[in-house]
Amino acid sequence: MFRVIVSGTFDGLSEAGAAAVLAAGGAAFTEAGTFTHDGSLSAFTFRCQVPAGPDDGENEATRGAIAALDAHGHPYRVLRVAVTDMRHIKIRRKGRRG
Repeated sequence: MFRVIVSGTFDGLSEAGAAAVLAAGGAAFTEAGTFTHDGSLSAFTFRCQVPAGPDDGENEATRGAIAALDAHGHPYRVLRVAVTDMRHIKIRRKGRRG
């Protein structure tokens, strides 16, 4: 599983698009993606969770996140993309000693 954060700006967001972005807001990572944004709805952060195949890397994760962003149908410009491969995250449990 990958978690991808896309930072960008909206490029001519319509009133209907603004309402849709407000409805899809949140900070959770989902496969459909969620938006956080500035007060004017010009800049945004899009959080998306992308399934990972055994040989998938950052390029596949980025393509999956951009596809999820495209599915929302809003005009945008990407400024930055950050990918975290959750398969490599180790969880330390408090209180356990070996």
